[in-house]
Amino acid sequence: MAVNTKKLAIYVIVVFVLYVIITDPAKAAGYVEIGFEGISSAARAIGDFMTWVADGAQN
Repeated sequence: MAVNTKKLAIYVIVVFVLYVIITDPAKAAGYVEIGFEGISSAARAIGDFMTWVADGAQN
């Protein structure tokens, strides 16, 4: 049952993404930009944390 629910959820997400891309490409590009900014911010935060740990976890 859980596998079918997961497949259905993925199908719904894919259909929604395709719908947004087809109906409003500019909005879709904005969503992609927001996603990449979030990934970039997370990677920067992880890098800052690792640098802090490598420096001995000092302020």
